[in-house]
Amino acid sequence: MPTNDYLKRILLSRVYDICLETALEPAVGLSKRLGNRVLLKREDTQPVFSFKLRGAYNKMVQLSDEQLRRGVIAASAGNHAQGVALSARHLGCEATIVMPETSPAIKVAAVRRLGGTVVLSGESFSDCAKKTQELIAETGAVFIPPFDDEDVIAGQGTIGMEILRQNPGPLDAVFVPIGGGGLAAGVAVYIKQLRPEVKVIGVEPADSDDMRRSIAAGRPVEMREVGLFADGVAVKRVGDLTFELCRECLDDIILVSTDQICGAIKDIFEDTRVVAEPAGALSLAGLRAYARKHGLKDKTLVAIVSGANMNFDRLGYVADRAEIGSQREALISVDIPEQVGSFRTLVKSIGKRSITEICTRSIDPQQAHVLVGLKIKDKEDGEQIVASLRADGFGVTDLSDNELAKVHIRHLVGGNSPIAHDERLYRFAFPERPGALQNFLDAMHVDFNITLFQYRYHGADFGRVLVGIEVPPEKDKAFGEFLDRVEGMGYPYIDETGNDAYRLFLGWHSAK
Repeated sequence: MPTNDYLKRILLSRVYDICLETALEPAVGLSKRLGNRVLLKREDTQPVFSFKLRGAYNKMVQLSDEQLRRGVIAASAGNHAQGVALSARHLGCEATIVMPETSPAIKVAAVRRLGGTVVLSGESFSDCAKKTQELIAETGAVFIPPFDDEDVIAGQGTIGMEILRQNPGPLDAVFVPIGGGGLAAGVAVYIKQLRPEVKVIGVEPADSDDMRRSIAAGRPVEMREVGLFADGVAVKRVGDLTFELCRECLDDIILVSTDQICGAIKDIFEDTRVVAEPAGALSLAGLRAYARKHGLKDKTLVAIVSGANMNFDRLGYVADRAEIGSQREALISVDIPEQVGSFRTLVKSIGKRSITEICTRSIDPQQAHVLVGLKIKDKEDGEQIVASLRADGFGVTDLSDNELAKVHIRHLVGGNSPIAHDERLYRFAFPERPGALQNFLDAMHVDFNITLFQYRYHGADFGRVLVGIEVPPEKDKAFGEFLDRVEGMGYPYIDETGNDAYRLFLGWHSAK
């Protein structure tokens, strides 16, 4: 279909029977940090918390009365399923949604709440597709595709129409997430018809870049595996129609990492108090990366917040990765001598910088490795910290981009120590303020060797810190005085030396 025909279809779309014209809001905090005017297109405020309702309804409202009587069917585990279910309820027809048996319970419940009949089948989308075809053959239900359809593309394209209407002034670039390509195709074809000078930039996860690969190959290609973190765009093969439109109308495609997506989720929350799903924050992650790569300043940039159907159990993971993803935390390993006072010297060298994490465990009698997380202003600030610590004589390894360290190692620093004799384990409550750790170490008077230290900032007024301290019998009295001192300074503690978890996984074991 010629692009002019898509323009007409978008203008005549019936989405506003059921969809909202969502706001185009300034992201004040992010705009200030980036030095550009950043606007967020709030598709997370749709009745199903996602843009998918637009395309589903625009497809279904075109169906004849006879087709509606037969009912509709879709294969989806996410936002398209909810869009089809709500559209069917509005149009008075039955909707069957085939979902994998592994679908999150919250999404299954959402589809049922909207009136859809859920059929659970298999573990993958290929299983769902097979079951969908079987049900179509049995019932004659009309299939509602998630992206590769002219009416679906036109429905999603109304977002581009709203962006231009809501921001008639200067506009430099619009960033759109890409899964199957329906949203990117619809937005790009509309904007390029009316404002060809405005760049439309597609954004894909680095591990789900099928549109970028397809355009490079000159045809749709299918990926064997795709990353599942941004599950809303985890599509192995883009559509044939969407491929052609994206190839013709997109100015560029930028890839982003999981950390960058998590950082964008936090950015959206800080400006809107809404928790976007990973796919919903994808375009903002791309906007940030693109602006930094090209040194953009004083430009007007739009990111589409495409959805907010976030599973609650993913929030902890997002919070852990967000600071590094937004380049506001550095993760480094520092080598220090295994001797009394060296840990305190390291903390003193760090100075007044906010420590987000610090972990160490006595393993080697000569040298200790300390994992340190630090708040930073930007990547350059992190590089300066590394250079400063090296100048102070410490061996430093930057782990900020090390996936193994971020996902696993930071949670595994510890273990049974073969050299931590006379160790006692205590949990302290630290006030979350700069200098609190230094004050604690100063109160020790450098009389005791720290054999274990584990702390991670979690956003509360008080942090919980686990400390192993070597206390030989002759220092027992001095240690009691130390405990009284720190408690009086506002560091309450709990003795965990007899804890079974400590005995099994952290306590002293003789080397064999």
